[in-house]
Amino acid sequence: MLEIAIPGAETLRLEALVADFNGTLARDGSLLPGVAEAFARLSESLTLHVVTADTHGGACAALAGLPCQLVVLAEGGQDVAKRQYVESLGASRCAALGNGRNDRLMLAAAGLGIAVIEAEGVAVETLLAARVAVPGVAAALGLLLNPARLVATLRT
Repeated sequence: MLEIAIPGAETLRLEALVADFNGTLARDGSLLPGVAEAFARLSESLTLHVVTADTHGGACAALAGLPCQLVVLAEGGQDVAKRQYVESLGASRCAALGNGRNDRLMLAAAGLGIAVIEAEGVAVETLLAARVAVPGVAAALGLLLNPARLVATLRT
């Protein structure tokens, strides 16, 4: 568990990280630099989940050997399926990372929704659903690895 006391706000008690794959952890189906290393470190305090439409079909190979559970979603209703997945884990205990329009409900439901802006961009609806927006997955994972950064961003 990752416990982060936010002055003037709630204490986050995170048990899981749920992340989108393409556009968030990967570009064009290839895992972005630093993700594997960060996942190895984060797996010591959080369970890691990747929930994706797998647009490029490479998520399974790219994540092989990493300490995470992969869920590939069927076409249609992916926004609702991602939100339901977060809710099944206990939404208030989840951090969620995403960039696409189909990530907006997941980010809104999670205890900590983080919009990730990589080369693919971020859907405006998703950006507005997040509590924090960052310029890339390294920054997003860095917030969880260095919680004082989140405190500085979210405190009153």
